[in-house]
Amino acid sequence: MPRRPMHVTDAAQDPLRAALRGLRWRLEIPEHFPPTAQAEADSAALAPRIPTATGDVATAHSLADATDLPLFTLEPPGTPDLDRAMFLARRPAGRGFRLHYAVADVASFVTPGGALDAEAHHRVTTLHFPDERVPLHPYALSERAAGLLPDEDRPAVLWQLDLDADGALTTASVRRARVRSRARLDHPAVQRILHDGTAEEPLTLLREAGLLREARERARGGVSLYVPEARLTAHDGHYALAYRAPLPVERFTAQLARLVGVAAADLMLAAGTGILRTLPTAPHGDVARLRRTADALGVDWPHHTSYAALVRGLDPHRASHAAFLQECATVLRGGDYLAFDGRPPPPPAAVHAAVALPYAHATAPLSRLVDRYTSELCLAASAGIAPPPWVRSVLTGLPATMATGARRADAAERACVALVAAALLRDRIGETFDAVVTGTDADAAPDGDADAPAGATVHLRTPAVTGHLTVPPGAPAPRPGDALRVRLAAAEPGSDPVRFTPA
Repeated sequence: MPRRPMHVTDAAQDPLRAALRGLRWRLEIPEHFPPTAQAEADSAALAPRIPTATGDVATAHSLADATDLPLFTLEPPGTPDLDRAMFLARRPAGRGFRLHYAVADVASFVTPGGALDAEAHHRVTTLHFPDERVPLHPYALSERAAGLLPDEDRPAVLWQLDLDADGALTTASVRRARVRSRARLDHPAVQRILHDGTAEEPLTLLREAGLLREARERARGGVSLYVPEARLTAHDGHYALAYRAPLPVERFTAQLARLVGVAAADLMLAAGTGILRTLPTAPHGDVARLRRTADALGVDWPHHTSYAALVRGLDPHRASHAAFLQECATVLRGGDYLAFDGRPPPPPAAVHAAVALPYAHATAPLSRLVDRYTSELCLAASAGIAPPPWVRSVLTGLPATMATGARRADAAERACVALVAAALLRDRIGETFDAVVTGTDADAAPDGDADAPAGATVHLRTPAVTGHLTVPPGAPAPRPGDALRVRLAAAEPGSDPVRFTPA
């Protein structure tokens, strides 16, 4: 599920920060880990126990040594949890690529059935708020012992993927190994050296392979959504909104992470036991609402142009396009997880609509629960053995667990978007704005409800926010797609959501 990334830079005592703290309290988002879970994490950080094919455990020093691989991590600046590291080289025959992709081996730090495991099943995922993050695992693991930090030996789940000269995956294998990242790189720095021509071969191959994978994605009808980050900046108590467009190198790294997910899905389907990430095609109603949002933001969407073609043609450096791409993230919802054990699902049920292939979450185990299980299932499949009993015992219930976490994350994100909108408009009460109706209260009412309210959701052209339109009794009911002028009646983060009346 794509997120709508948001970042706020105001002071801790400012209204939006206070509202975000109140939101976490209302949603009962934990500030700390239970003492027993924290103690387990602290102990595991000192002495990880590596699961083996026989179900026993071993020490990190007993792992196969892959520390000769010059792996590097590549993430946004300041990313605290380093889940993955990679290295690319030409294949020995000189055609195509070999990708070594290391994923943090969280199972070496979390004992099945223990207090830390139970807390991870409760949290499900790291939650991202505009001002801070609430991690899935304690910092002793996520930011230190389990993370693939530079110049530190770490247990890892190590993939080897071979691609041909056209970027097609030809072979895939995965094993446990001890690895050592050589460098902690970030996207802006790598983008600069790719641009000026001073990047070394593994990074130029990253660009080359990423572009080939993008071309293959387009050819099969898939679409990747790279959502700009909304940045809210405070100046003397007033807020301004800007967007940070994703860099090309972010697309390339995302394509390789997606490739690992495709390889993981293939392995599990061949073995007959696994868990896939699925996504249906966006419902017509959601696409129609998105078209109305495009109208509100002045984004040209010809009727003969598909959603996928439109998204590929947008310029995230333009504020209207960036705002629209954030809204696009709300359409790619409805994703689920499909667990199977003994009988693979039929192909239509197993496909992720955006990837246009079977796909699995596999590369972010420090921040997403299911990835820990994907690693174990793929390790077993690659070795030709049965998955561990502790994995199979929770497999059928894992989709419901992930769905619970997704609902919590969705609720937090929607509330954050509403708080950001209120912060942007809090000093503009009484002003009028151009808006488009994107949905009505009657749409959400039960069918046939004669008393359905006449209010609506409206999207402003600028600033690019939504709010509720209250329609006076007896006034004409708004219709989706209507363009109108609205007057701001209320907006205060934490107390009054954004509300409008007809101007």
